[in-house]
Amino acid sequence: MALADNAHQGIIPVPAALGNGDDPERNLYWGAAFGVRTFFRKSAEWHETFIFEKPYKTVLARSVFAHRMQNVILIADAYQGREIKRALKDFLSAAAGQRLHAGEPATCMIGGVVWCSPEDADIVAYVGHDGLMDFSLEEVISGQGDAKRSAIVLACASKQYFASVLRPTGAQPLLWTTNLMAPEAYTLKAALDAWIAGESDEQIRQRAAAAYAQYQKISTKVALGLFSKGW
Repeated sequence: MALADNAHQGIIPVPAALGNGDDPERNLYWGAAFGVRTFFRKSAEWHETFIFEKPYKTVLARSVFAHRMQNVILIADAYQGREIKRALKDFLSAAAGQRLHAGEPATCMIGGVVWCSPEDADIVAYVGHDGLMDFSLEEVISGQGDAKRSAIVLACASKQYFASVLRPTGAQPLLWTTNLMAPEAYTLKAALDAWIAGESDEQIRQRAAAAYAQYQKISTKVALGLFSKGW
């Protein structure tokens, strides 16, 4: 995810502290109450095992979470807000099964293990502003290997904007959106909870919509219309 950034993204401006793309701790998408790191840290199901500051040039923070009941690891990266194009490219590269940050020294090593996004991840997710509303990507990122990953894209109208760039990666869209939305972490957590429980793609969509309806104080019917699965 790219940190919310009033100065470098086409978002509706938010308060300065929340929209400072150089400050993960207070950022809307990372450190605020419904930001990815804060929300997962406070959940009963996940435990933050490591936090790294600036593991790579464009990544200001990385949190590694372990699920308390299942053998599932979540690696969350907070890209500098102005680096949203790089964040999107890296998301698509991860969806394609490519190694990220190749050739760039990592500063996130514990016990000789580099905690980085694995090339064989089951799910890759992008959460934040839909940068494809502001710019186009020049290159096509194609899938590597035979593994089929699932992709979650929690950004405004992501199905419309991401379909053409996600398809070549070979990843299958597990959850994305059809209209404007608030890309906050409760939706991601609900989707992952359902996936970990072995629920169907439709049940995952319903769980995500129910969480969104709860926190946004809208009807479940309206929320269901916002989320889509598959092509």
